[in-house]
Amino acid sequence: STLSEAAPPSTVVALFNVRDRDSGDNGRTTCELTGEQPFRITVLAADAYALVTSETLDREQVEEYNVTVRARDEGSPALSASKTLFVRLLDVNDN
Repeated sequence: STLSEAAPPSTVVALFNVRDRDSGDNGRTTCELTGEQPFRITVLAADAYALVTSETLDREQVEEYNVTVRARDEGSPALSASKTLFVRLLDVNDN
C-alpha cells in the first residue's frame, strides 16, 4: 500500500474484518497495533476496522512502515493472530 506523506491525520490506510466463529466471549474480538507507529485502529462496526493515520507523516524521516495488527478473542485463554501490512510513503514536497 502507498500513502502520500501529505495525508492528514485520520486518513484511512486500510479496511479489514476480523471473524471468530466461536460463540459468546470466545467469538468477540479486539484489535491492536504492536509497537509505536503513527497509526491507530478505528472500530467501524462489529468485527470491521480501519487502520488510520494518527499524526502527520514525513517521508524524509521514515520512508515505509511495517504495521502489525494483532486480533485477539475474549475467550479464556485468549487466542490471537497477527498480520503485517506494508505501507510506503510517497514524497510530495521534493523539487
